[in-house]
Amino acid sequence: MPEKTRFPYGREVTVPKEMEGWEEMYPAHRLFSAERQEWEDTQFWYADKIHAPDPMVPLDEVFHQAWQIALSQYTTRVFCIPPAQGIAQRMLGCYMYICAIAPPPPDVIQAKAELFPKRTFPLFENYDALWEKWRTRQQVLGNELQSIKVPQELPRFVPDFDSRTTVPGVTPAHEVMEAFNNAVNIIYRAWQYHFAYLNVTYLAYLMFADVARKLFPGISESAIGKMVAGADVSMFRPEEELCRLARLAHGQPRVASILKSDRPAARKIESLRELDEGRMWLESMEEVKDPWFFVSCGSGWFHYEGSWVDKLDVPFSYIKGYIERLDRGERIERSLETIATARDALVAEYRKLIKSEEDRNSFEGAFKNTRTIYRYAEDHLFWVEHWFHTIWFEKMREFGRLCVKQGVLKEADDFFMFNRLEVPYLIEDMTTAWALGESIPTLKWAEKAAKRKKILEAAAKWQAPPALGVPPEVVAEPFTVMLWGVTTDRVHDWLEGASKTGDQNELKGFASSAGCVEGKARVLKLLDEIVTLEQGDIMVVPNTNPAWAPVFSKIKAAVTDIGGITSHAAIVCREYGVPSVTGTGTATQVIKTGDWIKVDGDRGVVTIVKRGNGAG
Repeated sequence: MPEKTRFPYGREVTVPKEMEGWEEMYPAHRLFSAERQEWEDTQFWYADKIHAPDPMVPLDEVFHQAWQIALSQYTTRVFCIPPAQGIAQRMLGCYMYICAIAPPPPDVIQAKAELFPKRTFPLFENYDALWEKWRTRQQVLGNELQSIKVPQELPRFVPDFDSRTTVPGVTPAHEVMEAFNNAVNIIYRAWQYHFAYLNVTYLAYLMFADVARKLFPGISESAIGKMVAGADVSMFRPEEELCRLARLAHGQPRVASILKSDRPAARKIESLRELDEGRMWLESMEEVKDPWFFVSCGSGWFHYEGSWVDKLDVPFSYIKGYIERLDRGERIERSLETIATARDALVAEYRKLIKSEEDRNSFEGAFKNTRTIYRYAEDHLFWVEHWFHTIWFEKMREFGRLCVKQGVLKEADDFFMFNRLEVPYLIEDMTTAWALGESIPTLKWAEKAAKRKKILEAAAKWQAPPALGVPPEVVAEPFTVMLWGVTTDRVHDWLEGASKTGDQNELKGFASSAGCVEGKARVLKLLDEIVTLEQGDIMVVPNTNPAWAPVFSKIKAAVTDIGGITSHAAIVCREYGVPSVTGTGTATQVIKTGDWIKVDGDRGVVTIVKRGNGAG
């Protein structure tokens, strides 16, 4: 055991002076407080580096406020998963910390146990129909958000009207206030939909994994994961469309030549419009842009990441790479058939080991349930965190542009510097000044936005503590381990302050995707660095994202600092048959670009075989 027994409490952490005033950026109920100190000190909090790896932009935090409620209620009040409770969140120094709430009292567990099976198991039998209803409902909601009208200006005078018959019922001042309130209600509803089946999805995997471990002692985590791989899901559709567009271009030499050039996407589009076949190719692209280009260039959690639809250089760079690979005679698409064949063969081998009919029924039931619903993990992800968030970010920029036009903010994206409870104050201040007449001052919102941007810049340089409070002797909460990859060993490393970046040549993590390969490491710490990946590289990153699907047919393996066996990084690697070790803790610190490394996705071990020169 490490000498230190606990991490600092939230109230004990001192931030750099450059971050003074950070607390004002977030609602009071999101902060550690004296009123809740007794309870907060009994919880173990850790930084949510999967969903919030960067300093939290105030308005972008709305997603987290929404998911705290949605995730927790479906566990505690809707599906009533017996021992499980919710996930609490707190902000500290611009970073988000979370804790898994301990199980409820025995009488509550018993009451939930009586409700759980009749609320949960029918889902598995009716999932396909339920999914279609879910997707339709989510699409309707996204279209509703898209249709919200944000006034482009607050005019000097409203448009002419015939006062003999009517007068304006409301003015643009009211319309902008109403529009933002409606948008916030919609984003919260979207996150209610997001968790409709997600907790049950992870639970189905947990139950299957538990059955597999009991029936097959010693089975590896990668083998369990491989048994559920191979799904036709929405999150991979954007990449499939890029592959289709690449093949279409490959059959038209002049189109292919333009797309393979190093010019920006806008210049390529201009050149394509000059050709008949180029215009036809562009029409094909336009047909799929909504929804399939509404995919984040990163995680989907931050407004500054952008999406393919507004950063066309990103998908065009992928298409360029695909065409070049087609020139070399390579396959560019994910092979679902190959993954499915390997999965079925593995399942068949384990089936042979089952002795009794009772065990066989237990296995088949759990396997069927998880194969049925597990695809929701990547299906819902596209429709909420990518398609819907892309719409949300653009809608918020409409408000930002209005604020700039009214002289309240300097840049449209400054609008994101205010949390969802502050924005109504900003809007009311702006519209009140407009209503009062000429030359009415507002509060200094632009100055506050500038100050907050500096605080966020300072926060990005600050090394926030990895955890807060007293850790449990054993980290056993399953979602904490499976999704976030926070284990007992990882917590002990944090307590010891062990970066272990010196002469360390071996890292251990989760055996997230089977296979064992060697190759050159490419360490990527920033989102924009993904373009530096070369064919056959082993990608070493803090955390992968399903939006990066186009690179998974290019790399040999993936290694991450964070994430467990059911993290999106693990899932996407299994779906592409790419060996992966997730949750190593310090891979991006220990490994350097150019190192020759071995990734053992069967055992969860990464070995540095030979040090490189640090160059790409």
